[in-house]
Amino acid sequence: MQTNDAALLQTILEAIVASPEKVVVGRTVDEMGVLLKVKVDEKDAGAVIGKEGATIAAIRKLMGVFGRKNNARTNIKLDVPPRKKLQKYEKPSIEDQNHDTGKL
Repeated sequence: MQTNDAALLQTILEAIVASPEKVVVGRTVDEMGVLLKVKVDEKDAGAVIGKEGATIAAIRKLMGVFGRKNNARTNIKLDVPPRKKLQKYEKPSIEDQNHDTGKL
């Protein structure tokens, strides 16, 4: 199976993302099976994950079938930077809302 699984995953991901040149697939083998680490551009992470994780779940299922065919357990880990937190919105206080309109 050597790197056929990594090549298959690379091909699938390059077809999905907007910047295929930034897709990097790493492969490690240990006692748990094959681990495929995926790095994609931050902007493409949403496309790879999909709505409610449907896209990455389908990719994992497909790679699992490919691994079972070759008697290997295949796992995929997405190496995506954490999402930027939105700035917290602070509601104006009652005092701020009750300003004197006569001064305007």
